[in-house]
Amino acid sequence: MRVGRIGYINCYPVYGAIDRGLITNPSEFVTGTPAELNNLLAAGELGVSVVSAVEYARNAKSYHLLPDLAISCDGPVRSVVLFSRQEVSHLGGATVLISSSSKTSVYLVQLLCSDYWGIEPKLVEARAERQDLDALARLPHEAVLVIGDAALILAGKHAYPYRYDLGEVWKTWTGLPFVFAVWAARRDADRDEVSAVHDALLRSRDWGLAHLDELAVEACDTTGIDLEVCTEYLSDLDYALSYRHLEGLTSFFRRLAVRGALPDGALSFLSVA
Repeated sequence: MRVGRIGYINCYPVYGAIDRGLITNPSEFVTGTPAELNNLLAAGELGVSVVSAVEYARNAKSYHLLPDLAISCDGPVRSVVLFSRQEVSHLGGATVLISSSSKTSVYLVQLLCSDYWGIEPKLVEARAERQDLDALARLPHEAVLVIGDAALILAGKHAYPYRYDLGEVWKTWTGLPFVFAVWAARRDADRDEVSAVHDALLRSRDWGLAHLDELAVEACDTTGIDLEVCTEYLSDLDYALSYRHLEGLTSFFRRLAVRGALPDGALSFLSVA
């Protein structure tokens, strides 16, 4: 089975033990951005993948969620940030660049702009991976939404006087955790293979959470991001999908459904013994 994985360091705790050969990998990994993996899973090129939460909601009839596995936060997330040259209240009508890598982050910033901040900026899609940051700075804009490792790197450059961590803003608004990504399986995928992948990911995740310091060193070496930043970042993220996480996830989906941005439907989980 081909399984999608994101190359960002936020996934290190999920894949660390598998990468080290400590847990047998029953699949072939395919690495991509969240948007790329969304498309590959939808096309049937993958059987299981981590995908944007919004991608699951848009295609829920085709997918099952893997239980107890997600990328979420209960407060600041650090890696999904709106960087701005002026206060967010002044961004009405202004050009805001949005990362093309994650549908969930884009939907979240749109929701916050309309329903929380009460502004209507001009949103323009742009690539915002690590290698794009210099080019991004030359584009005309007042603010930019950046996700993943690139957000951690840009935060260290101090190029924008105002920063809005979307996980923190969501928590202030709703009091709930925010789920950015989930692991989903196609409903037509082999159930036994999916279960084997799910089990390996959970066991690797548990190892990763017990070895965050080691993974932070690896993240620092790979990205050049300060070790203390990597340690704090990985320590603040949550990789579970508890009832409280599901409350935050369904709250997000329902707010989008009310606006007509997503279909309204129940979550469907892979059944486990």
